Amino acid sequence: MTGPGPERPTHQVRHQLPLLVWLVLVWMLLWGTWSWANLISGSVLAVLVTVLLPLPPVVGGARLHPVGLLVFFGHFVVDLVLSAAQVAWQTIRPGGIRHSAIIRVQMRTDSDLLLTIVAEALTLVPGSLVIDMDRPQRTLAMHILHVRDLADVERRRAAVLAEEERVVRAFGSADDIAALAHAPGAAAVGTEVWTP
Repeated sequence: MTGPGPERPTHQVRHQLPLLVWLVLVWMLLWGTWSWANLISGSVLAVLVTVLLPLPPVVGGARLHPVGLLVFFGHFVVDLVLSAAQVAWQTIRPGGIRHSAIIRVQMRTDSDLLLTIVAEALTLVPGSLVIDMDRPQRTLAMHILHVRDLADVERRRAAVLAEEERVVRAFGSADDIAALAHAPGAAAVGTEVWTP
């Protein structure tokens, strides 16, 4: 018999344990004090929540690559600081923001978890916002606050693909990392919408 069967209880508990610990920790932080009553009530509540409202399993999960994580985190912090400074300057300078753009970027990864991490990382950086994710087509639509010309739009698209590569190298499986070698789409899928 080679099909996927029901998970053994020990397997389920092992995968649920980090979630249970996290829920108890959040419960304790919400109450603001440590006590045995908060610990016990948080534990009971965490078990009830995970039993009554089970989450679907994340296919593949995440693998942590320490070097890739450091590279991702370093670039993220630099992007965060530089983008915040650029947005601040663009809002106070004479002339303001002249052109913005909406771009679509074809992603290479097929993992829901990795696509979510990429979208969150891009949205957290000032000046860009993921406005749509087409899961079946693996495309992200983004609003870019300030662009100078079409070459700048292409630089932004390349920056999104570079962010995807850093996320995959930090959290992806061997298959996800291998998928980075493929082009993100045979035909151009991006369209730009300029706003005055």
